[in-house]
Amino acid sequence: MVIGYLSYLLMGAAIFQALEEQSERKVKREMVDQKRMFLENHSCLSEEAMRNFLQMMMKAQQNGVNLLEMESLNQTNWDFSGSFFFVGTVITTIGYGYLAPRTAGGQIFCVLFAMFGIPLNLIVLSRVGKRLSSCTERLDKLLYKQGIEKKLVKFVTMVFFLMMGIFLFLAIPPLVFHSIEGWSYREGVYYAFITLSTIGFGDYVVGEVILH
Repeated sequence: MVIGYLSYLLMGAAIFQALEEQSERKVKREMVDQKRMFLENHSCLSEEAMRNFLQMMMKAQQNGVNLLEMESLNQTNWDFSGSFFFVGTVITTIGYGYLAPRTAGGQIFCVLFAMFGIPLNLIVLSRVGKRLSSCTERLDKLLYKQGIEKKLVKFVTMVFFLMMGIFLFLAIPPLVFHSIEGWSYREGVYYAFITLSTIGFGDYVVGEVILH
């Protein structure tokens, strides 16, 4: 089992390296060329001043401030809707990572909130699971009364709920994201799966400008 587990990780690492490494190198080359051209066209700007400016922009991005979207100093990620979205990502353990508390009070409260919120979320999901299980049992009984074999009933029920789950959570949401966010269907499927699996990379977040 350990050998199989490690082999799976090694295989995944090799495939990601093959798929992503050259793309990253290409972006780096483009950025180096853009930096060189920018400094050549703006000779009054030193490389050190540009580096300081870029560091400031990166720090702002890490704090959840998108300078491309900022039209007013009154805009904030921590209004009620943004805060509500954040607490949802906390208790579901998605943790996109694009927004996080920076104050000492916010970080302490986040720990306490998650400590009680995550178990509460698990209890709610458990109750939902029980309801779905009861629906499955009803469907089993209904099909069994029709004279269908028990093994076939189990298989049909499993396929039915699997297809319903894929349809509701992976097929429909990307259409909504395409309409509202302007993402492609592939990006919508990717975002839906990364969110539902609670991986939550944070490279795609609703309401945020995607810089790829």
